[in-house]
Amino acid sequence: METASKIRNALQSAHVIACVGASAKPERPSHYVSLFLKAKGKRVIGINPGLAGQVLFDEPVFASLKDAPKEIDFIDIFRRSDAVLPVVEEALVHLPNLRTIWMQLGVQNAEAAALAQAQGVTVIQNRCPKIEWPRLIG
Repeated sequence: METASKIRNALQSAHVIACVGASAKPERPSHYVSLFLKAKGKRVIGINPGLAGQVLFDEPVFASLKDAPKEIDFIDIFRRSDAVLPVVEEALVHLPNLRTIWMQLGVQNAEAAALAQAQGVTVIQNRCPKIEWPRLIG
């Protein structure tokens, strides 16, 4: 269960956020949610193999989490629920500073959540930071 304090803490403590499924299209949620987080002072790094090497959110885009900067401490997943487990497995192996795994609205994966929680990582499912931030932080 995601409590308000758990969600608030996850958002406030994040410094470097990986947007898994980042899009260059401004109308896509992964794009405008990432811009929202950047406007809140977070460093946002796009993860999308089709955009690797391009620049989004003033940062280079990476093909995968294993190629991304190790200082990432929060991943925001914009993928189908059935595609989440490999993303979480890769994050747990390659991101030593990972503290939060966030799954967007409509995205849930119990196996991935249990795996991350067993390693002490906070998991938020079926939520959007662009909705939660104004509600909980202001």
